[in-house]
Amino acid sequence: MKAPRLPLMARGQFAELTLHEKNAYLQKLADDFAAQHDREQVVLDRDALSRLRRYYSRRVWADLRIEDLGGGPLNRTLRNLGEHIRSEHIGEDISAALLQETTPKRVMRAAPQDDAQLMFFVPTIYDAPLKDDVNLMDVAPFSLSKRANRGVIKYELKDSLITIEGGAESGLATVFDYDIFLNMVSYLAEEVQQFRRDESKGLRPSLPPKVYRPSAAHILKFCRRSDGGKSYEDLEAALDRLSNTTIKVVNLSGGKRRAVDSRPLIGGYSVVSRTGANKIDLVEITIPDWVYKSVVTAETRIPLLTLHHDYFLISSGIGRFIYRLARKAAGRDEAQYSIRELHKRSGSTQELRKFAYDLREFVNRTQAFPMPDYDLSLVEGKDDQKLHMRRRGDDDLRASTELLAATGDA
Repeated sequence: MKAPRLPLMARGQFAELTLHEKNAYLQKLADDFAAQHDREQVVLDRDALSRLRRYYSRRVWADLRIEDLGGGPLNRTLRNLGEHIRSEHIGEDISAALLQETTPKRVMRAAPQDDAQLMFFVPTIYDAPLKDDVNLMDVAPFSLSKRANRGVIKYELKDSLITIEGGAESGLATVFDYDIFLNMVSYLAEEVQQFRRDESKGLRPSLPPKVYRPSAAHILKFCRRSDGGKSYEDLEAALDRLSNTTIKVVNLSGGKRRAVDSRPLIGGYSVVSRTGANKIDLVEITIPDWVYKSVVTAETRIPLLTLHHDYFLISSGIGRFIYRLARKAAGRDEAQYSIRELHKRSGSTQELRKFAYDLREFVNRTQAFPMPDYDLSLVEGKDDQKLHMRRRGDDDLRASTELLAATGDA
């Protein structure tokens, strides 16, 4: 029968112990090892403890000086315990070595070949507030998966309950479908700014229409995607999911439950024209009332958070979720959330353990390939690891909040 594994402490945790605590831990380890292998328990002397401390901290086999060990129960215990520690940690050692010898996967995908044209089309990317103090960037109003998923996402926040539900056939909108929503909000925000400028000049402009009519090529360019045939096919499927994905909010502030009507991410869409190759060309997107009222007809200044234009190049759903949350929570400063809270706010269908693994892997990759605007690190919390998000100091970074002023530009 295979002996049970020893619950070995991580090297980083071991390094934080005092000398007395290290010695006590190593003695207990020797006692547990002896009990598991039906051996006589021995008291480790100063020299044996010193050897084990060096070996445990670095796991360099020479630190045990095996060639100097003779017979006797103490030296046999030291030799056997060293072998056991070595075999227990072999997987960790190999993983650490592979991490050192391999290049991390990039956080962002390569920009499309014609991306240089963005020099002539410099969009400001806006994300919209949801309702009052409930912001859409506090949670993920979409599936983090690249594929459409069935089901419902529920968020229980401090003063509200938010439910995201997709169509029975289309499924939930994905994080990448949401790019089209950002394009719609950004278009509307730019139109409002132009309206304010014209109004301030004494002109009598009309309010922006509630129908947005972009070309498919325009949307793909804004979202920094290639214009291959599959991109056009994906675009139509994404519009279908967006029009069938709704957000419902139950406001719990003040102890009163007030249900908010379900709000679609887009009010609907239609394909106005197609190319000779039957690819989607011109589309018509109906802007839902809740977005239009938030951006256009509000009585006061409405804060619209901007996103870095490289946001669209972030290749993973979890990466995009973290960036959006960082823009809302950290702004030009810093913020941190526990992994458990991030899992809750992401709407991820993964088990917490798997989500935590993917998050740590993403944070590790950002050390070599930084995410736009923010540096990420994991810190130890009281009960759980926390993700620390800090805005990089860069004089060229735009302010964290762009205001649509009643007069003047944002």
